[in-house]
Formats: sequence, structure tokens, C-alpha cells
Amino acid sequence: MSVVAPDTDPADPAPRLRSGSVRLRTAAAVLALIAVLLVVLAIAVDVALGARLRAQIEDRLRDRAAATASLVGTVDDADLADRLSAQGLAVRIDGASGDSVVAGPSPDQLRNGPPGGPGPGGPPSERGQSTSTSASAVRVVASDVSGDDDLVTLRSSLSDGSTLTLTASAVGVEDTLVQVRWVMSVASAGVLLLSAGAIVLVVRVTLRPLERVSQVARSIGAGERGRRLRPTRPDTEIGRVAAALDDMLDDVVGAEHAARDAEVRLRAFLSDAAHELRTPVAGIRAAADTLVRSDLDGPEREMLAAHVAREASRASRLVDDLLLMARVDRGLDLSPTVVALRRLVTAETARAQLVHPDLRLEESTPDAAVTARVDVDRFAQVLSNLVENAARATKGRGQVRLELQSEGDEAVIAVQDDGPGVPEGDRLRIFERLVRLDASRSAGGAGLGLPIARGIARAHGGDVRCEPSAVGARFVVTVPFVKTTPGSHADG
Repeated sequence: MSVVAPDTDPADPAPRLRSGSVRLRTAAAVLALIAVLLVVLAIAVDVALGARLRAQIEDRLRDRAAATASLVGTVDDADLADRLSAQGLAVRIDGASGDSVVAGPSPDQLRNGPPGGPGPGGPPSERGQSTSTSASAVRVVASDVSGDDDLVTLRSSLSDGSTLTLTASAVGVEDTLVQVRWVMSVASAGVLLLSAGAIVLVVRVTLRPLERVSQVARSIGAGERGRRLRPTRPDTEIGRVAAALDDMLDDVVGAEHAARDAEVRLRAFLSDAAHELRTPVAGIRAAADTLVRSDLDGPEREMLAAHVAREASRASRLVDDLLLMARVDRGLDLSPTVVALRRLVTAETARAQLVHPDLRLEESTPDAAVTARVDVDRFAQVLSNLVENAARATKGRGQVRLELQSEGDEAVIAVQDDGPGVPEGDRLRIFERLVRLDASRSAGGAGLGLPIARGIARAHGGDVRCEPSAVGARFVVTVPFVKTTPGSHADG
């Protein structure tokens, strides 16, 4: 008993592509179709030709019956029967008075083949003998054709009351059909052989583009990433396959470039993070060594202890920012609620005024409530990072303005400062990790505040962007606006 191999490997749950030869499948399918058509054609020819040959025999018998009817009364029945039997027919004439005349071969003899005289395909009947008889000429009143595969019998009732029975052999019909069948079989075999050769050539030429597809795929796998198929007609079957392969290759190459860029950015990020951590760690180590090795007392010891605490706090903030950036990349767990953003803006203004007493803070909020579904603590961190960025840019003594408004389906919060601003070419780069501009803009920041703010905003379905401004820098936070009904409640 044969075992059919499964389409899937137990170790690999993904279905496997049936990769049988397209050439063999196509050739076999076309040859099978041609064979079926040839069989149908042979059956149709056999049936049609057999019916036509038997119809010719029946026409011949009717012709003989008509000729006989014209001779009744002028020739006696025996002579008439002899004339008909001479043409290879079995003749029986039953007179109206009950006498019968039989002539010619018997039906059994006709089944074994026609006699030596003219067969069913012999010359036509002697119509010339139907002389111009008088009005007393007898005519055929009715006729009936019957028989089997080997015989054809015609019974005709004449107008004088007699009955004429003519029987002809149909063995020659079957012989002719056998010969035709042999001819059709040999011809069909020849057609199939020629078709097989022609189909192989045609399929080979037709599938040549697929060979080019495989060649291009192998060359791309070998390192030629820029090669493409670029089909001239993408609306055809092979064109669609080639276009799909080109699209897939573009995606694969794009993913490869993205992976390489991500790897480069990761290495740069690790290098920058190590550099940022090395400075406070080095300061902590130096101060700790001095405290351990030197016998210090009084103000100097307190100064070193304060330096250790300050650098440790700086390193701790950097580590916290790095961990938060990793959480943003992985996906933050938010607890959003519908809140009036005016409360968050007012709270951030008050906090920044306490931390930076010399900073001139302004707040602009509309009278109508602007609500959004946000995580209050996370979204407050976005505003805090933007305000701290503005404070560093203005050295803690500039002017910072917070504006709240709604634009269409978005709630917009803008943080505007009067610092040195951000060059146009750096408005996208400043949102990359550990990227800092010149000292006038960064003022000691680690370069993680803006990426964290954008990551949190995007986790809420919004964004943070740096827009052009005539004075200083302008950062805009957007978040989907939530319309509240008069009966609904918004926190704050």
C-alpha cells in the first residue's frame, strides 16, 4: 500500500508549497484534453458515418421499391423478383391472392456478407426500366424500414394489394466503420505525439520568464540587492508574480536597511549612554576616593559629600530616563481618563515657577473646556519635559508661554520660549535619543527629554513636533480631542 506524503512537516506547522513541474502538469493537462477531444471526435464520426451509410442503404431500397411499383402489371412477379435479387437483395413478393415469390440470398447469407453481385454500395438501380406505363401503373402505398446491425429490411405495400419485402446486407457498413476506426486511432496517436512535442516547446518558451525570475532571485540572494524584474506588462499572470516579487524585494531590502540603521543607532545609543554615565560615575569615584584616602574635615568634607550626592542624582536621573525610553519603545501601560487639559497646564505652570523662580511663565487657555483622554501622570511628564527644555534654553531666566487650544479633532498645547531657537535642519534630529545641540540650546541636558515626550504623546495617539517660530523655539503637543456632553464629567 502506498503512502502519500503530507503537505506539512510536523516540525514546521506552516503549509508547504506543492512544487511539481509546471511543464509536466501543463503538458499532461493539454494532452489529456486533446485525447478527450479526439475520443469525442471519433465517437461522433463513428455515429454520424454509420447513420449515413445505413441511410444510403435505406434510400437504395426505397429507390428499388419505387422502381418495382412502376413495373407491377407489366412484368410478372417471378421475373420482377429475379431482377431485384440480381442486385444482391433478398426479395419477397406476397400477392394479394396469397401466393408468394421469394428470390435472392436468404437473410442468413446476407449476414455473412453480400454475394458476388453488386453490394450495398453498388451502382444505382435501373430507373430506365420504369417505362411509361398507362394509368394502371401501380404505386407504393406505404413502406416501413426495419432491421438490425447486419440487415436492413424495407416492407412496402403496393396499390394492387401486394406486399414487397426487400432485405439488404449492412455488413459492409460495419466493415467500413472498422476501417475508419483504425484510421482514426492511428491518426489520433500521431496527433498526440506531435502535440506532445509541440506542447513541450510551447511551454518551454512560455515559462522562460519564470526562469528569469528564479535567476534574478538567486542573484539577489547572492548579494545583488539592486536587481529587479520590472515586468513590461504587470497585468498578466507572470507580470503580477514579477511585480509582487519586486515589491517583496523592496520591502526586504528596506527592512534590511532599517535593521542596519537600527543597529547603528543602538550602538551609538549605547556609546552615548555609556559616555553620559561615565561623567557622573567618574565624579562620584573621584570624590569617594578623596573621602576615603584623605583625612578631611569640615567644609571640604561636606563639599565632597554634596558633590557625590549631586553626581549620584544626575546618574540616577539618566538611568531613569533610559529605562523610561525603553518602556516607551516597548509600549507604555497607560491609565487614561477624560481630563480637562487646562488643569494640567495650570499645574505645570505652578510647578515650573517653583523650580525656576527667575523664569517668566505665561499661560493662555480658552474659556471653553478642552478635554482629552490621557494618562494624567504621563501627559504631565510631557509638559514637564518641554518646559524644562525651554528653561535650559533660556538659562532659567527667559520667557516661556504655554498655550492651550483646540483645532478640529485635536487638542493642541504649545510651549514657546524666547531662547536661541532650533535651526531648521535640526527640528527632526532633536527628537533622536541623546542628541544635543550646541551649548546655548542644550545647557547640560542628556538629550532624552524630547524623545521621551514624543514617545509618550504618540502612545496617546498624538505627537510632539518643533514648529518654525520667529523668536525662540516652539514645541507643539497634539492629542485627540474628546467632546464632552453637558451631562458628562471630566476630571478637573
